[in-house]
Amino acid sequence: MIKLFVTDLDGCVTDPFITPDWEAFSGIRELNLKSELDPSIPKLSICTGRPMPYAEAMAQILGIRIPFVFESGGGMYDVTTNTLTWTPVLNDGVRRQVEEVKQWAKEVVMPKYPNTIPEFAKFTDIGIINQDTPIVDKIFEESIDHVSTHYDIFEVHKTEVSVNIILKGANKGAGIKMLAEHFGYSLNEIAYIGDSSGDIPGLKIVKLPFAPVNAAQITKDVATVINKKSTKAVLQAYHNIIEYNLNEGA
Repeated sequence: MIKLFVTDLDGCVTDPFITPDWEAFSGIRELNLKSELDPSIPKLSICTGRPMPYAEAMAQILGIRIPFVFESGGGMYDVTTNTLTWTPVLNDGVRRQVEEVKQWAKEVVMPKYPNTIPEFAKFTDIGIINQDTPIVDKIFEESIDHVSTHYDIFEVHKTEVSVNIILKGANKGAGIKMLAEHFGYSLNEIAYIGDSSGDIPGLKIVKLPFAPVNAAQITKDVATVINKKSTKAVLQAYHNIIEYNLNEGA
């Protein structure tokens, strides 16, 4: 039985810089609200690389009233108690290294590429945003080179519009485990959908891993591919999980 369905945001529930598919969005929200009364419908949560304020806004729209994870596995927020739980790998030495990489991104990377901005309000990792995918690819290569040369605590991922330099001990695998531990669920009771390389650590450890058709190929390789894009894929995966639960109980 799948008791928790966790979704990534960018490339799944939402597409960056594009108006959401409100019909599919509403369908996801409706199923989440029905989970309160129907045990075959798992509760919905979020595991995203985005900072807490963005994730909290998406959680409100989706009717999520249970804890969710932000900054990959950097932190977990419980809206009902207004409680933040930070990754245990975050200490003073790690914070200093995060700030060093943020400064490198600000002083070295961003001036080199027009219209490149930081992902604001992040505490445990470094996000660099540009809407031009070829530029993102260049920043990604530079980030890998810089991190591999100077640090051993980070891993580097990218989406079509961002590069994310995150703590190895606070990736999305750690984020999913944080949720599992909070709820007392085994990983075999969790499903997850994601679209980028940063989602792979989470997809590899859950019972039912999904990816939308718009996902990166390396992500599709470790997940069941839903032949729909973004929000519609999340909604379809939700229905697939419900069907799985019903058949398992038959």
